[in-house]
Amino acid sequence: MMPDKTFWRGRKVVLTGHTGFKGSWLAMYLHRLGAHVTGIALAPETTPSLFDAASVKQLVTHHVCDIRDQRQLKSIIQAAQPEIVFHLAAQALVRESYSQPVSTFATNVMGTVHVLDALRDLSSVKAAIMVTTDKVYRNNEHGRPFQETDELGGYDPYSASKAASELVIASYRDAFLQKQGVRIASARAGNVIGGGDWSADRLIPDAIRAWGAAQVLDIRRPASVRPWQHVLEPVNAYVVLAQALMNDTVVPGAFNFGPPADANATVQRVIEIARGVYQRGEVRYATTLEGEHEAVLLSLNVEKAKGSLGIASRFSLLQAVEKTIHWYRAFADGEDAYQLCLRDVDAFEACDE
Repeated sequence: MMPDKTFWRGRKVVLTGHTGFKGSWLAMYLHRLGAHVTGIALAPETTPSLFDAASVKQLVTHHVCDIRDQRQLKSIIQAAQPEIVFHLAAQALVRESYSQPVSTFATNVMGTVHVLDALRDLSSVKAAIMVTTDKVYRNNEHGRPFQETDELGGYDPYSASKAASELVIASYRDAFLQKQGVRIASARAGNVIGGGDWSADRLIPDAIRAWGAAQVLDIRRPASVRPWQHVLEPVNAYVVLAQALMNDTVVPGAFNFGPPADANATVQRVIEIARGVYQRGEVRYATTLEGEHEAVLLSLNVEKAKGSLGIASRFSLLQAVEKTIHWYRAFADGEDAYQLCLRDVDAFEACDE
């Protein structure tokens, strides 16, 4: 369930979205494995950002490009001559998708089209990991963990755009890229936490901002259940999946990545753990549902990833929250962001299964 470092040494990789939270972690992880990474993304959207704090720009060949710009994107990808592509660039916030639906669909659907189309007739590329989300499923709140063969859908524009991108991925795989010898998988990961995320409307970043300023943290939906996991869980899974595709040991398709269903937790549970680790902080839990629609129950069936890839959670929920809070506290105390990330990688690799 861990990547083979000898496999990755010297591999030419394209990574879209490398300036984002998860993309920055993946860029650092690939660099540590010895891969040569070409990054394609917009400038970081937050200040601070993990990309800047950890000096990720120094680890990759950095390109600023909007994936909606098909001509520029294709030129960069084809010049890079990658063997493996990781596509993470996206508009990734549910609430923002309600206020910016057109740009959300343009980025998440047509951006995916542009990435895949750039791979057509590109002889160097052999595998692509297209990152979508656990929210691609038509969620009727039945409480059953979703498996990869379940119906796709999406109430909010973000979820719908990611479900639509799954159809795009399947179409390009079947109509073009499979015949070309490119093995493609979509990766549907659960909610991630970890050090270095400063996005708005995300649970732990909101908590860190509120508690750091001695303000009350307002929680809109404390009873919502999600498959929480440390960011290194999906980052490692993406790399292991890409390696398996290259080695032809797994069938291309969709894969869920997350904790086992019985390890899911409510928003309130995560915040109470976080507050215990932080050792202070006030919280105000909403007693009525407010704002735009969001699913209450979301759970993933991860047996496919476990059976075909050997992927299973290495950090428990408590460990994931502890490491996340410790990262932010240490960074606030002046410790180096890159070294803090490497410390978590070392702990992840050393963790018992």
